[in-house]
Amino acid sequence: MALDYCRTRKLDIFKKPVHVVPMWSAALGRSVETVWPSIMEIQTTASRTGLWAGMDRPVWGPDKTLTFNGRYKDEHEQWQETAVQVTFPEWVAVTVYRLVNGRRCAFTEEVYWLEAYSTAGGKYSQIPTAMWIKRPKGQLAKCGKAASLRAAFPEECGYAAEEMADKSLDDLTDATVINGQSTRIETGSGLNDATQCIDLSMISPKVQNAVTELVRRTAMAGAWQAAYDYANNKFSGLELTFALAELDKAKTAANQAQPQVDTVLPPLTAAGDALQQARETLAAAGN
Repeated sequence: MALDYCRTRKLDIFKKPVHVVPMWSAALGRSVETVWPSIMEIQTTASRTGLWAGMDRPVWGPDKTLTFNGRYKDEHEQWQETAVQVTFPEWVAVTVYRLVNGRRCAFTEEVYWLEAYSTAGGKYSQIPTAMWIKRPKGQLAKCGKAASLRAAFPEECGYAAEEMADKSLDDLTDATVINGQSTRIETGSGLNDATQCIDLSMISPKVQNAVTELVRRTAMAGAWQAAYDYANNKFSGLELTFALAELDKAKTAANQAQPQVDTVLPPLTAAGDALQQARETLAAAGN
């Protein structure tokens, strides 16, 4: 999937434009590996618009020292108790500039260390990861850059890998899981004629069940257009893409499985039945 992502975006994978990071999935009951763009890729995306007009150096909040007590998962996936003291900047603010109607406009977002740091062990840990302990300012700076780039380029830029590592993916809709169950979608209209991979753990169980029931009822009734209309009104974003893809697959399977129908239809009324018998009698007499 990382290769597919880079091919689609015309990126050199050896420059590490995307990272594989672990995230907690409640749907799977475990951490899964996910693919997210790096801060470099987000900056590349902003640059490609031709509207990125520079970025100021980070502005730091006051340093703060805290001791984190709790559990973390070691390299053997075993929980361990520990305590670690970390000195970190309380917040960072990065200003990104974008040309809006020819004017250079500033976009600034503040990101707080305690809200951004990744935990060693995922959702049920409070201990910072080794990288956030080793580079408390560097990691926060990347998150600050990503947040301000999103503010300046909301349609082009998303979350960065540095922000997502060891977070919970259940409330997000744009991650790509590479060791969970995924569905590949071939899009030929409306989605830039691209191939997308959607991980099912990114779709809530409630939505998955609703789409499964929609597909089941539609396949029984054969009311495909009504189902597409319903999906477009009911879902949006990644959920809509998933629903339409499932309907497409079910419709294709139904068409392939449909038996050949005799072009001569049986009579629908008693009068029609009598007419058919008369025709058969005349044909027999002619022979």
